[in-house]
Amino acid sequence: MKFNPKWAVTASLAGLALVLSACGSGNSSSDKQTFTMPTDSELSTVDLSKSTALGTFDMLNNTNEGLYRLGNHSKPETALATKLTQTNNGRHYVIDIRHNTKWSNGDTVTAKDFVYSWQRTVNPKTASQYSYLFSGIKNADAISKGKMAPSTLGIKATGKYQLTVDLDHQIPYFKLLLGFPVFYPQNQKVVEKYGNGYGTRSDRMVYNGPYKLTHWNGTGTTWTLSKNNSYWDKKAVKMSAIKYQVVKDNQTALNQYNSKRLIGAPLTGNQAKNLQSNKDLISRPQSSSYYLALNQNMKLFKNLKIREAISMAIDRQQITKKVLGDGSIVNNSFVSKGLATNPKTGKDFTSDTTAPASMKYDPAQAKTLWQQGLKEVGITDPKFTILGADSDAGKKVTEYLQNSLEKNLPGLKVSVSNIPFRTVLARQASRNYQVTFANWFADFSDPITFLNIYTKNNPSNISDWSNNTYDQLIKASSTTDANKPEQRWDDLVKAQNILLKDQGITPLYQSSAPWLFNQNVKNVVYNSAGANYNYKTTYIK
Repeated sequence: MKFNPKWAVTASLAGLALVLSACGSGNSSSDKQTFTMPTDSELSTVDLSKSTALGTFDMLNNTNEGLYRLGNHSKPETALATKLTQTNNGRHYVIDIRHNTKWSNGDTVTAKDFVYSWQRTVNPKTASQYSYLFSGIKNADAISKGKMAPSTLGIKATGKYQLTVDLDHQIPYFKLLLGFPVFYPQNQKVVEKYGNGYGTRSDRMVYNGPYKLTHWNGTGTTWTLSKNNSYWDKKAVKMSAIKYQVVKDNQTALNQYNSKRLIGAPLTGNQAKNLQSNKDLISRPQSSSYYLALNQNMKLFKNLKIREAISMAIDRQQITKKVLGDGSIVNNSFVSKGLATNPKTGKDFTSDTTAPASMKYDPAQAKTLWQQGLKEVGITDPKFTILGADSDAGKKVTEYLQNSLEKNLPGLKVSVSNIPFRTVLARQASRNYQVTFANWFADFSDPITFLNIYTKNNPSNISDWSNNTYDQLIKASSTTDANKPEQRWDDLVKAQNILLKDQGITPLYQSSAPWLFNQNVKNVVYNSAGANYNYKTTYIK
């Protein structure tokens, strides 16, 4: 995420707020290192090969560990990797891993655990929506297409504690990938023991990170990250437990904060405005894109004029300023602002790309295009349902979209279906929707983390939009131009311009997460791209 797409639904809740559960003055020292965090959605799975949700990747990032762990400003810091050597012009890696680290069941973490994990994720039988991130590793693309065996992937265990990785071409962001949960190891014995049940409950999984996931039954709204005493660096872990509670109502969290039961609370836009003078008010930047995906398997949405009309019927400023009011911005881009800069000029990616006219609010032109498009496709009673999550922001945004589209597009009837987040994910993945309010959060700090997902046949391309020139540009950025920073940048700029001009998706806004956060919580590492939170060294002062 990203992932999966890391798929968080509520802009004001996508950043996690912390809630104190046992920090009263009468508690013991150990109790003071425990707090509870509200999150806006239930867990769906903690199988790292199958997870797509942003919140789940935060769980994986704190209960598991790979070769690298991302520190402040997304800087890769060595975790299980102790030495990394590159040869063959950056296409051959030899990686030594830490000796005698343990899984939570006592098994030793070895190089074979990485080999198994990577092969499992790229195996098409696993149906991982993140297998495309392995593109560039030798044979990964052919394996994902079922043309080669997973065992031919360019990763080998050349010793109990040594890996070799071969790439088809240099990957400029390779270390960032190694710090993303999809590239973490997996214990083959445990995966095979639980089969289809693997990762569906906290007790059907093992962990090698700072914490263990406990007290999650697979469907419940509460779970706990408990300190993992099998972790190789457990001395650095100060928290005894971090508890989670699904909280979908911001006012409930704010009330508990005001009664001093909470250490933090996520805020709506109006709440944030009213709390401008509060010293605990902070805003987390988010490398995100919230957008509408139109199912282009439907006759109505195959028409470009229809897609343009829908985009031009939406006042994005109204969404960010009035509907949300939480610091979210109109970006007119799929790639988030502040993610990456031009290697030559230093300009932000969004400054180099061009937003088409269809990204501007223009009700008159929207009406004209709409009527022309309906005539071309021969539809006289246009109607569709917008699928969204049942979070506060999910309901507000989809309600606004319903009203705006019906107002500006003559004859259109729009229904709204707000359902639990995990069900939204499942329906998006199976293309069981007409229009859906979706989002994507960056998995790492490079534009390709957004643009890759709209290549043809990518599992996360939920619109099923495709364009040959777009695909060629994305491929060039990762192959022939991978070692040419300026040319690669140009490829990505051109690709986004094509995506937006053709309205492959309808970008709406880039989110921000305002919340109240007690300043006594220290050493929370936050990154806007990838798994957002790293609580390895977090503690309560």
